[in-house]
Amino acid sequence: METPSLAWQLTLIRIYLFVCTCYRQQLWTLAQRLSNNHQPRFTDQEVLTIYLFGIIQKRRTIREIYDYTGDHLADWFPEMPSYGGYIQRLNRLSALFAPLIAEALVRVPRKEASRCVGLVDSMPIIVAHEKRSSHAKVAPELADKGYCASKQSFFYGVKLHIIGQRRRAAMPVPAWIGLTSGSENDLMALRQVLPRLKGGQLYGDKAYADGPMQARLAREQDLEMLTPAKKKRGQPYLSAAQQLWSEAVSRVRQPIESLFSWINEKTGIQCASKVRSYRGLLVHVFGRLAAAMLLLTFNS
Repeated sequence: METPSLAWQLTLIRIYLFVCTCYRQQLWTLAQRLSNNHQPRFTDQEVLTIYLFGIIQKRRTIREIYDYTGDHLADWFPEMPSYGGYIQRLNRLSALFAPLIAEALVRVPRKEASRCVGLVDSMPIIVAHEKRSSHAKVAPELADKGYCASKQSFFYGVKLHIIGQRRRAAMPVPAWIGLTSGSENDLMALRQVLPRLKGGQLYGDKAYADGPMQARLAREQDLEMLTPAKKKRGQPYLSAAQQLWSEAVSRVRQPIESLFSWINEKTGIQCASKVRSYRGLLVHVFGRLAAAMLLLTFNS
């Protein structure tokens, strides 16, 4: 049986070996330096490992991750730079997290995953809450003011979209991950990926309901898009049959909501109030997703 001390050490080593393998295979092409400092003593692999391990250890800000590393892991990372230097290095590697996510997902067992049943949903990543949403200006390249229907409030930030493959008695495995502006309509975001989907069923909430689109998908792509029933104009309430249908669809798509809740619980991804730049936003979203997918891999 592993002791708590041995457990965290094994986790740190597993993350480092995973990062090194990915870096050697493909990531180095995204992090090339055309300068005299093309082989820094504090390596890119260490930069990524520290961030991923810190998130998994439930350190929610880069400052907390940096201080934790300096206090407890100084012997493991003796060349750790200054706090400002670490942030610069981390932001410079923002493009490396998406490939890390893809590689982690390859390693998640899919024996129980259904290729025929997909679940789609989105979650807001909040840079500024409602009171500050009209004045926030962080990462304007992507972030803007949006509306969260589940919380019935406005926010400034982006939206994370996931289509997951349903698994029996387990959380779905993400098959497609996208990031859009906060104001992007969920249905419009889904339309960008729909041409790649062929056959089976796709479950979503009311935001994805579109009669003509659903008919076209069934006719041209053999894809059945299933959403809860919506009241028609002037209809005071749903019929008993419509309510039963909506409950059935909601039960099937409930695991995708559990996946978002689990990711947020493990990484704190939804709160991005400390982000100060576009690259910082990419690190926040995709870095935490990478940590979550590694946890999914380790737990499997």
